[in-house]
Amino acid sequence: MTDQTDIPRLLAGGTQPSSPTELLAHLDRLGIVHRTIEHPPVFTVEQSKALRGDLHGGHTKNLFLRNKKGRMWLVTCEEDRRLDLKSLGAAIGAGRCSFASPERLMSHLGVIPGAVSPFALVNDHGRAVEMVLDAALLAHDVLNLHPLDNAMTSAVCSSDLLRFLEAISHPARVIDLDRVPGP
Repeated sequence: MTDQTDIPRLLAGGTQPSSPTELLAHLDRLGIVHRTIEHPPVFTVEQSKALRGDLHGGHTKNLFLRNKKGRMWLVTCEEDRRLDLKSLGAAIGAGRCSFASPERLMSHLGVIPGAVSPFALVNDHGRAVEMVLDAALLAHDVLNLHPLDNAMTSAVCSSDLLRFLEAISHPARVIDLDRVPGP
């Protein structure tokens, strides 16, 4: 993996990505109630589980994917879901897909690996990334997501996440990942 300190922290258009403070202010303007805590940076689901404490609700895994044609998807699912990329690619209409590079992640979503969440779509001004959300997540009243920083977690209602995504012109495509063959 690329050393994350080497990645220029700029979006594709040369602008600065939104900060966590700006994102949380955006949630406030939308009337979305959130509870945000700070913690040591986490880069994996396992690290997140170890630091979780009493954060109730759904916890996520986020996959930033691209295909050979350069199309991109952010797939957000339950943290323990096991996925087969070939089957997932077919289910989302990507064909053969792979993980996008940290550089592509920064230039389109404005975050480093480990800080990916649907909130990062606030930085996708060109609407190049399609949001795919696991239907099982919507069974949780509350979802826990990184607010553009992997040293923070914000809890929001699942319905408010959908409202946020609509407000930033990235409506979620909700799919039942239980129907996608696993590994």
